Formats: sequence, structure tokens, C-alpha cells
Amino acid sequence: MNAAGDIAPDEAGAAEAARADEEAVWWTQLRAGDSAARERLFTRHAEFARRIAARRYRERSYGDLDRRDLEQWAYAGLLEAIDRFDPARGVPFRGFAARRITGAVLDGLAKSSEVREQAAFQHRIRAERARSLASETTDTDSIEAALKALTDLAVGLALGFMLEAKGMVVAPGEVDERPNGYDSLAWKETTTRLAREVAALAPRERTILTQHYQHGVAFDQLALLLGVSKGRVSQLHRAALETLRARLAGETFSLTR
Repeated sequence: MNAAGDIAPDEAGAAEAARADEEAVWWTQLRAGDSAARERLFTRHAEFARRIAARRYRERSYGDLDRRDLEQWAYAGLLEAIDRFDPARGVPFRGFAARRITGAVLDGLAKSSEVREQAAFQHRIRAERARSLASETTDTDSIEAALKALTDLAVGLALGFMLEAKGMVVAPGEVDERPNGYDSLAWKETTTRLAREVAALAPRERTILTQHYQHGVAFDQLALLLGVSKGRVSQLHRAALETLRARLAGETFSLTR
């Protein structure tokens, strides 16, 4: 670093070389069947995929598209590229992936309706969450059981709200409802505790909550990422929120800002 505080070219080059070496290890691990390496590669290049989606969104949007739908198609293209890439060919991964990501976005646009429903993405993704939290069996003849199911659903949705408010990116033109410096102390303490508990979850549950709530990855793409069914993602999502609820049972939940 020079006197002005800028990173010197040789330092930047060394950091880039270190990243390349690290990624080369991940590719080797992935080819050996390490699914965690696949997730690390996805996380590293997800922003690259989102930039491609954003560029296509600017080119194609007339107010009838949801940018996050394009991001889901871009994620699908990225996952396909990760699965098909062969480092031995000496081709840079992002050059290889760009065509597949772009193709996946263009295919998605071609299949989408000309006029999309307003807030289609949020409606779909929140419906997925609600379905995953709904009780598999409910005794409709028991008022107590019905009230418990309703309470469980409400708490699960509240946890999801806090996770989303903690990390999801707000699209241009939307109101950012995430907490700011003037939020209540109770809200900050609860979300800080929540973040710690998410970090302590089992790997797959942590991945689902992190990718879904912080990066907006839908259940369909999470199923592809983890190599499981969408139904299994739904089960793990519910189990993760139930675990968080149990761990935070002694805390006072405050959604007041």
C-alpha cells in the first residue's frame, strides 16, 4: 500500500493470484465430488451473474419485468457453467460462464409473458416460504391445534422477515425498509443474535437461509445448488426456522423499530 493509502499494483496482483490459486483448489475439490466447493464457487461468481442479469434488465425492461426473475435465470446459467467447466482447457471461467449465463437469461425472457404480474417474484418467493412453514398435518377439529399451527406460521414468517430485512438487496425504485441507525435497540439486538444463530446452523440449513434471504436465491435454484429436490429444500428451510425459533425462545422478539 502506498502513502496515499491505495493498494499498490504488485499487492493487487498478489491478491488476485491468491484468489486464483484458491479457486483452482475448489475446482479440484469439486471434480473430486466435494459439494461444498460447488457452493463456494457459486457464491464467488454469483455477483458476476447478477451483473449480467442487471445489464439485460436495463436493455429489456419497460416496467414489465422483475429484475430478480432475471437473476434466478442467471443463477441457473451459472450453476450449469460450474457443472460443465473444465479448468484443464485453460479457458477463464468467467469467459466460459458468461455465454451460458446470458443464454439462460435470454431463454427465460423468451419464455416469460409479455406483461408480467406486478411483484411476481415477491409473491412467488413468499408463497414458497409460507408453504414450507405450513403444518404438514393439522387437526381441523382441534381449536388448540389450529391456533398452534397459526402461531408457528406467524413466528416462522416473522423470522423470515427479520432475515430478509437483515440482508436482502433492495431493487432500484423500491423503498428500503431495512433497519437503519435510528432503529430500536431491541431490533438490533435481536437481529444480531439471529445472525449468530444462523451461523451456528447445520451447513445445508445455513446455506439455504443465507442464499435465500441474503441473495434472493429461490427454492428451485437452491435445489439445483444443493443437489436435492425442491421439496427437500422446503423441509430444510422449515427445519432451520424451527431451530432458530427454539434457540431464540428465551429472547423477546421485537419487530418494533
